[in-house]
Amino acid sequence: MAETEVGSAPAPRKRADARRNEKTLLDAAAAAFVTSGVEVPVRDIAAKAGVGVGTIYRHFPTRADLIVAVYQHQVEACVEAGPALLASSSTPYAALASWINLFVDFLVTKHGLAKAMQSGDSAYQTLHGSFIDRLVPVCAQLLDEAAAAGQVRTDLNAFELMFAIGNLCAGDDYGDSRYNARRMVELLVAGLRTQA
Repeated sequence: MAETEVGSAPAPRKRADARRNEKTLLDAAAAAFVTSGVEVPVRDIAAKAGVGVGTIYRHFPTRADLIVAVYQHQVEACVEAGPALLASSSTPYAALASWINLFVDFLVTKHGLAKAMQSGDSAYQTLHGSFIDRLVPVCAQLLDEAAAAGQVRTDLNAFELMFAIGNLCAGDDYGDSRYNARRMVELLVAGLRTQA
């Protein structure tokens, strides 16, 4: 019995280390996607993460595996943030506005993802559906809480709001410096408020 306890102790530490290493890689890849798109060279991601290229390929054998993992990592971060923001923000509206900022951050990590998703690679087939399934309920909870507090309009649903934000952020893909997606999203979020 003592051997089992001693033998099993290192395994959780390895799993925790592996999770931490994977998170570091995913964060570095997401940052690289923001600045250079999803076609950024793997060596650039490895350098940003402080690891060798082989480490990335050990975790993510193909570029599609890496892109899907980054996308899912970002989705889960947004999912977890919703309840945490409701618990820690001064008002439900503040929680909603903060969450929308995180959602915009998530959307800007997707530079080039639309093209990759149309590539026919089967790894991408379920991404959009999982995105909707995971994030719409979180946005709906935030909207419902803010509406119940009388802080936002009640005639908008979460899917509509997320769709509108996505379209505003898509304007950034054209590279025209005269367009500021974040400013447009801020105007949209301000328009959700009820009149005092």
